Amino acid sequence: MGMTMAEKIIAAHAGVDRVEPGELVEVQVDFVMANDITAALAIREFEKLEVEGVFDRERVAFVADHFVPPPNIKAAEQCQAVRTWARRKGILYFEGGRDGGIEHIVLPEQGLVLPGEIVIGADSHTCTYGALGAFATGVGSTDAAVAMATGRLWLKVPPTMKLFYHGTLRPWVTAKDLILHTIGRIGVDGALYMAMYFTGPVISQLSMDARFTITNMAIEAGAKTGLMDVDEKTLEFVRPRARRPFTVYRDDPDARYEAELDFNVSDWEPAVAVPHLPSNVRPVGELSHIRIDQVFIGSCTNGRIEDLRLAARILQGQRVHPEVRCIIIPGSGAVYRQALAEGLIDIFVEAGAVVGLPSCGPCMGGYSGVLGPGERCVSTTNRNFIGRMGHPTSEVYLANPAVAAASAILGRIASPEEVPAMAVAA
Repeated sequence: MGMTMAEKIIAAHAGVDRVEPGELVEVQVDFVMANDITAALAIREFEKLEVEGVFDRERVAFVADHFVPPPNIKAAEQCQAVRTWARRKGILYFEGGRDGGIEHIVLPEQGLVLPGEIVIGADSHTCTYGALGAFATGVGSTDAAVAMATGRLWLKVPPTMKLFYHGTLRPWVTAKDLILHTIGRIGVDGALYMAMYFTGPVISQLSMDARFTITNMAIEAGAKTGLMDVDEKTLEFVRPRARRPFTVYRDDPDARYEAELDFNVSDWEPAVAVPHLPSNVRPVGELSHIRIDQVFIGSCTNGRIEDLRLAARILQGQRVHPEVRCIIIPGSGAVYRQALAEGLIDIFVEAGAVVGLPSCGPCMGGYSGVLGPGERCVSTTNRNFIGRMGHPTSEVYLANPAVAAASAILGRIASPEEVPAMAVAA
């Protein structure tokens, strides 16, 4: 019996020939990450271990992204403590500016997470890096602290769910819609502690930006990680960036899967996840009666340059509805500079949107777009739990950047097709 990609990566890092789902093994990790929230907790646990330094200063990174620039004194103190500790230990540190931004966008840009690696992060959306063929998973701050000190982690081998996508994508249907439709079908626990293996001709046609969007939300189905094949597109992204050698792993032809699902995407419409679960998925056309107060385009799910280009395509020559605030935040300094060079920032500003500095922004109700009582937001983020972006009575509707931009213009949940045709011809 062959092995899956996930099993091969784990076996190689455990120093054994093979592993089986459910087996508990100790593995060598390749990279450890934490952000300005979780790093503070990891530091506290690290100090309890009474070790001087991390296992490898080039393989541990802190990325300040949730509360930067700090919106209040408490956030400033926390960022300061994390920054100071990182500098004292000599580890990699990113905060705003040219190389900063959201952790799950910055680290791939910097060539710090690579195919065939085990990457852990004190953030649940660490699974994003599975688009590169890495076994990437979120852990608690205590586990992150131990891994920072030792370079090792105990891991239970997950079974793999194979998801095969075929057909032809309709206009305005994006990677965000693929993952929303998938979660809508299997539920928020449909892949509980599994490795979701996304494959098929539709996946192979997607850009790297789009692939990151899908693996980012594997955790929203309960998965341990999300994985994709390493193909030429992956290697074109990785090779110029990689800071160290890497190994590519692939599923064996006779690999064993816990489940296999087949998706024909040809009749799928742009999707919206309605409150308060990512699995509450509806076609956008069923929700045109819902008026909104805010649109947010950004986050580790949809804050990449391809996402901003799509939003700009809708917003060019249009105006944001007078009763809607539209917030757009590039996911990294590199994305921001590219958006400037392409004139996208001008399009957003001319349309009446507010453009923020690279950060997580309002995704988790931190700042720069917190929702008030009863307010509704169309967001390109990954979660719409109660109180996720502000007041407990507020509502978050998850959608792709084109739907979000169209909704900003019309003041209600809307399909891009409803915006004047000359501006948004498919």
